[in-house]
Amino acid sequence: MSGKPANGQDKNANAMWGGRFASSPSALMEAINVSIGFDRRLAAQDIRGSVAHADMLAKQGIISEEDRDAIHDGLKRILEEIEGGHFTFSTALEDIHMNVEGRLRDLIGPAAGRLHTARSRNDQVATDVRLWVREAHDRADAQITNLMDTLLTQAAAHAETVMPGFTHLQSAQPVTFGHHLMAYVEMLGRDRSRIRDSRKRLNECPLGAAALAGTSFPIDRHATAEALGFDGPTRNSLDSVSDRDFILEYLSIASISAMHLSRLAEEIVIWMTPQFGFVRLSDQWTTGSSIMPQKKNPDAAELVRAKPGRIIGSLVALLTVMKGLPLTYSKDMQEDKERLFDAADTYELVLAAVSGMIADLKPVSERMAAAAGAGFATATDLADWLVRALEMPFRDAHHVTGRLVAEAEQRGCGLEDLSLDVMQAVEPRITDAVYGVLGVENSVRSRMSFGGTAPDNVRAQIAWWRARL
Repeated sequence: MSGKPANGQDKNANAMWGGRFASSPSALMEAINVSIGFDRRLAAQDIRGSVAHADMLAKQGIISEEDRDAIHDGLKRILEEIEGGHFTFSTALEDIHMNVEGRLRDLIGPAAGRLHTARSRNDQVATDVRLWVREAHDRADAQITNLMDTLLTQAAAHAETVMPGFTHLQSAQPVTFGHHLMAYVEMLGRDRSRIRDSRKRLNECPLGAAALAGTSFPIDRHATAEALGFDGPTRNSLDSVSDRDFILEYLSIASISAMHLSRLAEEIVIWMTPQFGFVRLSDQWTTGSSIMPQKKNPDAAELVRAKPGRIIGSLVALLTVMKGLPLTYSKDMQEDKERLFDAADTYELVLAAVSGMIADLKPVSERMAAAAGAGFATATDLADWLVRALEMPFRDAHHVTGRLVAEAEQRGCGLEDLSLDVMQAVEPRITDAVYGVLGVENSVRSRMSFGGTAPDNVRAQIAWWRARL
């Protein structure tokens, strides 16, 4: 007995393709083609776009108000089913768009078929993903702001807490812990600026570009864009369905920002070692060892240090997908979503973890101060004093300071512990006023240049940023 009905079409043919194909896809084709396993995360955005599209179609007289109302009611019920966990997703229907439309047909009948008038899955998915990425921008903005606020709180509490500043991971000059934390506020401020700039750029609506060339129906793309909170419609139908710059830009921003967070996490790892002992984290952010009972491992910081690899990998993966695609839409673009979703989840997790660790962080000020004075960290202050007080050329001052460092090293003491007689044996014009710049506290207080580490500067910068948060 034949498997085909009277019209000659295979009864197993996928209804989505209409009469073009005589049989359904093979199992392997379905496996490589199906996306409902991950693009179901676009359900809310897909339904929101469909509501706006149906409303516009009715206002333009393309569908009846009765069909619009039925579509709206059906979509509302579908969203409730999905959010309630009662919706059955079908791999046979391939993606979120057809799953929603298939369920809509079950609920309201033939009127569901009118929803897809004057649009394609190409502009539909472009709109859905823009809506999702826009929300991801807003979440990141809020989380970055919260982390900046947490850093500002710690910086304010430790504007005078002295610690060593490093170059090449070697002690360089004394700074304050508050000043050090404020460096990350600056980085995050740039991240937040990039997020906000990117959000403005992506806020154009592709819906109505249809498959690639627009549509002959008298649609109102400006109305649809306004209904979905966009600044306006995209201006070229070809670019509208093939553009994924907004995803790439989000992934780029997330990669840069996660790199910043990884640098901070690495410092926390270093600072927690017994050899440094600069900070402590509570048991909430650390783990122990299965064999060494003395261990307290900064696992959360280590994972924050590792996670950017996933985000950067997602950026590289999508750049690689997009680099060779001709206009307009190609199924390759389906590969954007898993990378996007994983990167966004990872980035948001990392932001939350760093905020928690910074709030929990307890500096060990006595260890920081002791390390800040080690390694003749105030040598530059001595050289600067020689230039200011004795009008000595800096290169000469550098040489004199080097000789005094050698004297202190030979005697096993700090520069501030050298007697005036010893200093004058190297440079007779030195007076006891030099002791006013030696010592780590004097050193940090003297760094009053704009952006410098002086505690008053740190407090001023904290106030500046608080006014902008």
